[in-house]
Amino acid sequence: MGFHSTRRLLFVEELQIRPVMSRVEQKRFIRLPWRIYKDDPCWMPPLVMAQEELLGFRRHPFYEASRTQSFLASRGGKDVGRITAIVNAGHNERYHEKRGFFGFFECDEDHVASSGLFHAAKEWLHAQGMTSMRGPVNPSLNYECGLLIDGFDTPPFFMMTHNPPYYSHLVEEAGLHKVEDMFAFWGRLSMLQSIDKKLAVMVEGVKERFGVTVRALDRSRFAQEVRMFLDIYNSSLVRTWGFVPLSQGEVNHMAASLKHLIVPELALVAEVDGKPIGTVFCLLDYNPRIKASHGRLFPFGFMRLLWNKRGIKRMRAISTNVIPEYQAWGVGLVLHAALVPRLYKWGMDEVEFSWVLESNNLSRKTLQRGGALVTKKYRLYQDDPVS
Repeated sequence: MGFHSTRRLLFVEELQIRPVMSRVEQKRFIRLPWRIYKDDPCWMPPLVMAQEELLGFRRHPFYEASRTQSFLASRGGKDVGRITAIVNAGHNERYHEKRGFFGFFECDEDHVASSGLFHAAKEWLHAQGMTSMRGPVNPSLNYECGLLIDGFDTPPFFMMTHNPPYYSHLVEEAGLHKVEDMFAFWGRLSMLQSIDKKLAVMVEGVKERFGVTVRALDRSRFAQEVRMFLDIYNSSLVRTWGFVPLSQGEVNHMAASLKHLIVPELALVAEVDGKPIGTVFCLLDYNPRIKASHGRLFPFGFMRLLWNKRGIKRMRAISTNVIPEYQAWGVGLVLHAALVPRLYKWGMDEVEFSWVLESNNLSRKTLQRGGALVTKKYRLYQDDPVS
């Protein structure tokens, strides 16, 4: 993971950009956002251990095939920015590209520092044989991704990104332009009363015509069920823009990571003749509890995170997935219809459906028809022409 001469420094107006190599530098890289966002009430700190894994500072199955290099920008002994350059082997194999990625970008409103960081990331990627760059992804579309460009006045839901408004200017000044937008749809449960009655008729028609049934995740087979959810996720998105399936190692790692966070009654499976064909997967909004523990699970953060889950009244609907041969049936509508009474029983107040690609017209129109509102917009950028 060289940056040409590994310890080389770039000096621009007393700015230093250094490849992150030591454990001390890794800790500085991780901690930088706490200073940048100290006056931003909407920022939610990440779980530190999870960040270390996703950055490759700890073992993570994403890096069994892929590789990365992080950089820190400092001025006068003060860290002012950071970026990570990523070679996603799965993406390049799937799309026959030599595309690099950037992620974990944070920076003061310092145009020289941001320019230097992007230059360092591009130079490292070019040294790895990459010819273009896309991002932000942390470290891929299967994890946190996208730059917030609209909706700065409310905190993000769990595992969604947040950043200052000036970030888009820093990214665009570095020669990157929009390739795809993503939307977060939001609604209060009380808004569901206004859902088009035609949708309810359609749901019953699908259930009767195709024999679709819906059940909750089976607690007695929890590990196998979570893997089944992730397998359906992989198979359902094969035609989705930019999608790269999770590796088996990532599936296993994610299943283990979600073990304590998933609420089984909010994770539903659609079946036909006992065969799982679709899922809707939701997670409670743990962000306020993570903020209270400053992103640390130990020694007491883990208990604070998981205590009294029913006290959490905000939820993120992360993914509704249906395997390809059943996607034209309206199974997603059946899953959402089955979810609503469970949300009322829980006492849920707010739900965010995120994220939804702008190119996913079916999902966007379905959510709009159901009364959900677009409250946040995220953007992915790249430095080569959009094909």
